[in-house]
Amino acid sequence: MKSSPPAAVHQPLAERLRPRSLGEVIGQQHILGPGMPLRLAFESGRPHSCILWGPPGVGKTTIAQLMAEAFDAQFISISAVLGGVKEIREAVQLAEAARDGLMRQGTIVFVDEVHRFNKSQQDAFLPHVESGLFTFVGATTENPSFEVNSALLSRATVYVLQPLTTDDLKQIVAKAQASQAVPAIEDEALERLVAYADGDARRLLNTLETLAITAAQAGLERIADDWLLKVLGQQVRRYDKGGEQFYDTISALHKSVRGSDPDAALYWLVRMLDGGADPRYLSRRIVRMAWEDIGLADPRALQIVGDAAQTYERLGSPEGELALAQAVLYLAVAPKSNAGYAAYNKARALVKEGASLPVPLHLRNAPTTLMKQLDYGRGYRYAHDEDGGFAAGESYLPEGMQPPGFYQPVPRGLEIQIGQKMQELRERNAAARADGLAPAD
Repeated sequence: MKSSPPAAVHQPLAERLRPRSLGEVIGQQHILGPGMPLRLAFESGRPHSCILWGPPGVGKTTIAQLMAEAFDAQFISISAVLGGVKEIREAVQLAEAARDGLMRQGTIVFVDEVHRFNKSQQDAFLPHVESGLFTFVGATTENPSFEVNSALLSRATVYVLQPLTTDDLKQIVAKAQASQAVPAIEDEALERLVAYADGDARRLLNTLETLAITAAQAGLERIADDWLLKVLGQQVRRYDKGGEQFYDTISALHKSVRGSDPDAALYWLVRMLDGGADPRYLSRRIVRMAWEDIGLADPRALQIVGDAAQTYERLGSPEGELALAQAVLYLAVAPKSNAGYAAYNKARALVKEGASLPVPLHLRNAPTTLMKQLDYGRGYRYAHDEDGGFAAGESYLPEGMQPPGFYQPVPRGLEIQIGQKMQELRERNAAARADGLAPAD
């Protein structure tokens, strides 16, 4: 009996529409357009190790695959989520085999989510990158400055990829329709789909594929907005998470907290959560609000928002969202101060604009005999040995620099006491200098 041929494996729409050349890539023209850095690297004929940093679904894997094709190199993909040292060793063996084989072929090792690898795993790539055994291409959604080892980062060029624009996403929809994989879509439904995709081509294509299958089953030749909402329900949110309304809403949340309105703050937070905003993004913004608008007026706020962010990481949604909500309520009713934020900005501006003034001799470290002979540390007064733990009249600024007064506590919360303490210390300084016990500023 003759057996039936195996059924064809279904290929997802995102894979079917994956670009096969640089000319087919939609978006990222700031690095892939004519004369742009990564395009020039492709045209040079010489691959180099790099880190592709950007949000999901913007083309990181596609660019790595196109790089391998452009340089006629073996392409090896490793997931840092699922892989480990074993996969790295296997990649090294395959790269050696390709290098030593008849074709003398180079290798590109692509590591997706490279920030998930720990330090020792990342270090395992270094000798092979340095020897030229393979070209390393890492993809990450996190800032590589914090998540990638400095040794590996120093050997790779970082390319920043941007979320796809509305026009980019509409081009992808048109491409899917041209391939007859997706039916016609009414304008209002198209706008909703593009907003939901939030700059992520993979999310858009996966959603389009779901819609196409469901529409075919329902015998529809055109996708309308009301049918789209009925099919996808809460998956399609009520506002554009990547557009102006998103930033307007986060602005409303921040200003409600600053304005000490707990009801409004809670309303905007829930609006964003219901709209599909990433709770981790919101937790980062809430922590920022605490440091910018409450500061030292209520240091408990800083602890509470940190605990709330950690709680969300442990519990996830929806349980962890309660912690974010209570953190927002606390920030709204807490005493407000932007004194620390303002002081930091003033200090940054002064340092940026001014010259690098030398450290006064009495504040310099003196670990060697020579440094002591050069008067490093001479005359330094150890504050703990003085009255009240304060060296009245001592100066800690560069010589000749007047006190800039960066930090001005506000008369609210704990900063009332901080302001009183600072005034007391200023008076003690002035008295000591008037008595000749310390040099004047």
